[in-house]
Amino acid sequence: MYRNPFKRCVCLFLCAALALCLLPLSACARGEERDLCAIAAEYEEGVLRGQMRFTYHNRTEEPLASLCFNLYGNAFRKGAAYAPVAAADRASAYYAGESYGGMEVLSVSPCASWEVCGEDENVLRVGLEGELFPDEAVTVEIGWELTLASVNHRTGVAEGAVNLGNFYPAPCVYEAGQGFAECVYSSNGDPFYSACADYEVTFTAPASFIVAASGEVLSASQRGNKKVYTYALSNARDFALCLSEGFSVAMGEACGVPVAWYYLQDEDPQASLALLEECFAYYYKAFGAYPYAQFSAAQTGFCYGGMEYPGLVFISSDAAGEDLLYTLAHETAHQWWYAAVGSDQTKDAWMDEGPAEYSALLFFESAPHYGVSAAARLDAARRACRALASVQEQVFGRADTSMNRPLTAYGGYEYVVLTYCRGALLFDTLRDALGDKRFFSALRRYFAAYAGDIARPEELAACFGSASAVVESFVTGEAVV
Repeated sequence: MYRNPFKRCVCLFLCAALALCLLPLSACARGEERDLCAIAAEYEEGVLRGQMRFTYHNRTEEPLASLCFNLYGNAFRKGAAYAPVAAADRASAYYAGESYGGMEVLSVSPCASWEVCGEDENVLRVGLEGELFPDEAVTVEIGWELTLASVNHRTGVAEGAVNLGNFYPAPCVYEAGQGFAECVYSSNGDPFYSACADYEVTFTAPASFIVAASGEVLSASQRGNKKVYTYALSNARDFALCLSEGFSVAMGEACGVPVAWYYLQDEDPQASLALLEECFAYYYKAFGAYPYAQFSAAQTGFCYGGMEYPGLVFISSDAAGEDLLYTLAHETAHQWWYAAVGSDQTKDAWMDEGPAEYSALLFFESAPHYGVSAAARLDAARRACRALASVQEQVFGRADTSMNRPLTAYGGYEYVVLTYCRGALLFDTLRDALGDKRFFSALRRYFAAYAGDIARPEELAACFGSASAVVESFVTGEAVV
């Protein structure tokens, strides 16, 4: 996700200072058969009804008695313990006033039992009919209904479009010795943690809507006043859609991959498309081959700058000028850092935001004709980090700039500064320490080793060899910027 660290900087910083004063694995290895999410869903008038057939392969070394799924859509229900939108962003998010949604599980089969549980009614736990032993597979079918809030957010009826991010019961990642990782929602960052699977999706919507999706379109047919699409997406950790009756579409290509810009309002859509093509090609050549069949960016109502999913990113319709350019570049970079190379975003948010932010800076450094100064943005990032540390010292007597903390442990502006700004500065420091040749070689090595997988901080650090201590010093907060 892109949150401009410098937009409303003064206001947010003052809010952060006040808030501080008030304060008291299991990804699929290459060659293994992947899990399968086969989804059939239909959208109509603010409600999505779906059925998912999920095939899970037990790659652990122990028998499993149950499977767990994150119900991200339930964060939008009335009374949720963890609000999906921070107080400072509620006015821009809830454009028509207070609104609620929610996810209701209708059926699960076959199973011995099932329940909606978790810290905030955020998990579906399915008791299996018998133990699932290592190297065995099981298939369960889940029926659900998602009621969408009227909200400019990942999941909701937004201004100008319908955002269907995180719209299905998402399989929880299994961690050896820990069990299934359950993700509570957070208004900070992206509270998601997903392993890769193959997706087969059938999606039905009123024919008046134009649909942007994560996957490659296999077919599209009209049935009365509805249109039915079938999609395929391989080795991906999410699937998302964005649909609107107001979309126009600009089509292009980069490195042999179709690139599409679905826009609601853009004075120069060909310029936006050209930037998408150019930054896509830069990342492709700098880091490694793009792993999916197509790439789309969709302009929609969104209370932050943008949001990433494999093969599809949301771009806020409020973004304009340099902000739009930067958001497009940042979200496109997430196709490499998050979509391909995964991480636990609930605990190590800097591992996708840091490299995505720095990748965007690298692109603009290579493309000065866009007029976006990477040096100026890095300098602003340093100032933001120092200002935050100064406030912390005044309030607590010491600064804590550590990045190894869960999303729920951050203050709002603190999260932005430490994951985006400090995250970008981490990679800039690695570049200084190694030189361009070794730095880019390390990034390519990191991408090649963990694309389609989940990387941990120590694994990222190891890819930078002699400079690995730099990563640890930034993550623990020891490094001073």
